Order: sequence, then structure tokens, then C-alpha cells
Amino acid sequence: MEQELRLDLSGTQQKITDARLQNALAEAAPLLDALKQGLPEYRDALGWLDLAWASEERVAEILSLAGSLRKEADTLVVIGVGGSNQAARAVYEALGKRNGMRLVWAGDTLSAYEMNRVIGEIGEADFCVNVIAKNFETLEPGIAFRTLRTLLRKRYGDAYAKRIVCTGTKGSRLEALAAEHSWHFLPFPADIGGRFSALSPVALFPLAMAGYDLHAYCAGARTMRDRLFSEEYTENIALRYAVLRHLLYEEGFRMEMLSFFEPRLQRFAGWWRQLFAESEGKEGKGLYPLCGNFSEDLHSVGQFVQDGSRVIFETFLDVRESGASCKLPPDGIDDGFSYLDDADYQDINRAALEATFAAHA
Repeated sequence: MEQELRLDLSGTQQKITDARLQNALAEAAPLLDALKQGLPEYRDALGWLDLAWASEERVAEILSLAGSLRKEADTLVVIGVGGSNQAARAVYEALGKRNGMRLVWAGDTLSAYEMNRVIGEIGEADFCVNVIAKNFETLEPGIAFRTLRTLLRKRYGDAYAKRIVCTGTKGSRLEALAAEHSWHFLPFPADIGGRFSALSPVALFPLAMAGYDLHAYCAGARTMRDRLFSEEYTENIALRYAVLRHLLYEEGFRMEMLSFFEPRLQRFAGWWRQLFAESEGKEGKGLYPLCGNFSEDLHSVGQFVQDGSRVIFETFLDVRESGASCKLPPDGIDDGFSYLDDADYQDINRAALEATFAAHA
């Protein structure tokens, strides 16, 4: 079912009047127009805007490779650090397994404990490896790849090579190694940074392995792009969000917290944090991105937001349909919560979100 992304700015009027927001939007409108036209000085970094890497033809190629590897393995180990694995991990953690294929994440730490944990998590499973490294110069994925391909060799002998998929830049050392050792190779677009790679082979291949509908995933992105490129500046939700964040920054707020009431969105929030921290944290400027995993963090960070120093503004990520239901059973014991007998957890959770939004605003 198609869902529309909506932006609600109702909690900001105490600080930013609508008139001020409209004036700022008018001032920023030329920047939006320039972005649509390509911004020549940033041409090498804006490949994610045209969605060429999410075409039907490319998606079909990725699905074909994933289909052949799913016949050989039931576990995919994704090796990557920084933005390279964030988008696929966000989708997988939010939506879970689709076809029995398990995804395991590695290469984002130098911890011996964590590497041993990954090896233990693989166990005796039939597995394959997808190493993601734009230039194959980063330590964490580099040594994780060596460790795990050694494990592949021990388990599968000379047949190990067909279980390795390398995602890297054409002309890189990783591509040369893939050609030399007969590993599969997928291109990491040169004009897309890792944190913007959600609609390139970087994220599409792991999601294909996990059994997600890539055609629907990419179609949704194209729909959103068309919407953002056609909306007037007064209605454009990306511009409105960006302008409001800037106005709050001018008001002295130096941190933004993305808060959510579905713990499975933790990795989505991590992707958001990667996008904003790496993009904005430059030249002594930028908002510091935080994440609020509610309701757990209500009992820690929530206290600070409500009664602490006024340095944070908060953006709530609200999922209208949780896709789950669990009712609280009456059990005849007077525990003080009988007023919630037969209430659904999702309704209780929504009430908590709405109350928190009101209290924090």
C-alpha cells in the first residue's frame, strides 16, 4: 500500500512564526531551483539525485545475482563501515527477514570481541560475503574482509570465490582483486557518497538478498523525487524541513534529536545521523544529530529534553501503521493497570507518542 510522507511543523510555532518561515522559504527558493538544475560545482557528489542506479535494468541485474547466490547460502555477511551499510541495515532492521535469508553485519569495528561474535553468529550456516568499500582503503572493512574470506576458504575450498561479492569503485584496488580472484563485482557509483547510496548497488544488493521488492522500493524513491522536484517551494517538504532547521539553529539550538516510538527504527535513525553529521559537520558549523529511542529513552534523555538546558530541538518520526497488534490481557490481579485491560499496545504506544510530543513542545 502506498504511503505518503508528511511533514507536520505544528510544534514549532512558539519559536518560529509562520510569517518568518514563509519569508525564509522565499529566500531559499533559488537554492532549491539551483539544486534541481544540478549545481555544477557539486556534480561529483550528486549522483544520488538522478536515480540512474535504480533503473529497472540495473535492478534486474542485481536481482539475478542475488537469486543465484540465494541458492548457495542462507546467510549474507555485509562488510562495510560509515554510510556504506547504513541504508540496507535500516531497512532490514525495520522490516525483518523476508525469505529466510539472514543478514549479518561486520566491518564497522576493530573490536576482537565483535569479530568473534560475528564468526559465532555465522556458525555452521551456509554463508556468502558482500564487502562494500568505495576505495578499499579503510581499515575496518579491509581486515574484516580478510578474516571472513579466510573462513570462506576453509569451509568451501576453491569454490569460495563465487560466494564473494565486492562493491567498489571501478578502477579501484578492490575491482582489480575481484578480477584476479574471480569474485563478483558490483560498481559503487563514483559520484555518490556512501551515506547517499541507498538507491545504488551498495544497498540494493543486500536488500535483494534479503528478499525485498526492489522494484517497489525504487519506484517509491522515484515517486518521492518527482514530488520534490515538482512541488512549489512553499509546499516542498524537504525545503521546509531544511529551512526550519536553519531558523532554529539561528535561535541558538545546536542539537537535533530524531525521536521514535518503534525500537526497530533504531538503525534508520543511525542512517539519518550518518547523513546529517557527515554532511553538516564542517567549517565549525552544523547541528549535532542525536537519536531518542522512546519510550526507553524517555526515562533518561527525555528528562533532559523536558527540564534540561534548551539546546535541543526534536523531530519525531511517526509511523502511522505499526503492522502489529498485541492486546493487554486482563488477569484478575489488582496491579494498578486494569484500566488498560484489552487495550492494544499500539494504541498505548501512540498515546505515549502524542503525550511526549505535547510535553516536549
